[in-house]
Amino acid sequence: MKRIIFALAGAALALSQSSALAADNGQIPGVRGLDHIGLTVPNVDEAVSFFQDVVGCTEVMRFGPFSDEKGTFMQDLVNVHPRAVIKQIAMLRCGDGSNLELFQYEAPDQKTEMPRNSDYGGFHLAFYVKDIEAAVEKARALGLRTFMGPFHLEEGPAAGQSITYVLAPWGQQLELISYPEGMAYEKTAKTKLWSPVED
Repeated sequence: MKRIIFALAGAALALSQSSALAADNGQIPGVRGLDHIGLTVPNVDEAVSFFQDVVGCTEVMRFGPFSDEKGTFMQDLVNVHPRAVIKQIAMLRCGDGSNLELFQYEAPDQKTEMPRNSDYGGFHLAFYVKDIEAAVEKARALGLRTFMGPFHLEEGPAAGQSITYVLAPWGQQLELISYPEGMAYEKTAKTKLWSPVED
């Protein structure tokens, strides 16, 4: 029992020292990884169905609504209009990557146009697939809008990856990506990007 207590105490001390070191370096202490990606969608039921039926994610839980009819709770908590309403939040698990959090909002100043990648705040979700050709073929068979590709990168540090952009039914930009043999940068990299590819 004493050994366990000493081991736990030692681990706690090491963790506190590493956190203090990170804080001394100007970093937010204790960051372990990317927990989830939050995404506001027009209809949470439609989005959950899409990510489950087409992408293969699994719904884990739902909660909400959240609102404040008179105060500034919504503005103070999540930086939106004080009268904004989060109708529902759904959390999904997507393979071995980060979780996906889907919001359905209503707000007096709500914008409904999807940002492009070139816009400030523009973004996309990239899903790793084992077989890019099969994945793109299936996306097209399902009637999803797809762009050029699969596009195979053959030069530079990202050589080895293949990508195709796809639009979700409500216009959200998605990317299908695959690099089963790895990427060129890995040969000399001290730090490697997260990857679902098995060693």
